[in-house]
Amino acid sequence: MIFALIQMVAIAAVAAYLSWRKAGARRRNAQSWESLVARLRPDWGAREWSGRFEEEDLRATPEEKWRRIRGAQGLWAMYENSCVMLEMADFAARNSDSVDRDLLAALRSDAVQIRLCVLLALGRYAVSQVNESICVNAFRAAAMYTEMASRMTELLQGNAGLLPEFVAAM
Repeated sequence: MIFALIQMVAIAAVAAYLSWRKAGARRRNAQSWESLVARLRPDWGAREWSGRFEEEDLRATPEEKWRRIRGAQGLWAMYENSCVMLEMADFAARNSDSVDRDLLAALRSDAVQIRLCVLLALGRYAVSQVNESICVNAFRAAAMYTEMASRMTELLQGNAGLLPEFVAAM
């Protein structure tokens, strides 16, 4: 009796999860390009930072490096934007036949790595003061983020209507 009840609860949980995932996929597929661009957060200072380590960055204190990335707020913006850019890449893939599959795989890899670096940096920041270890993860995430933005630009070059809005939002 109890075993049958456990089976029914497990089946109901799996069914609820699958319908939640299907609804999420339907919602993602129904998004317009404009709604995706509107979700990008330009508030971490990407325009001022090229993603390269410069000599002044190597001499800077961890606190100065942290301010340059705009701290936790900048890291969180990178975290969210990497997900949005991944959705943009999927949008471009759905609406174009000439999308480079290797480039899509690289974008997916970038998004995962950015998110891991950001979570590591934020986790360390939550339990200690800003130090060199936190800044290494933050700068690694920022460097991968700028590389991902560059790859997105490369991906969107084939679709002239999408590229200007993406570049303006970044």
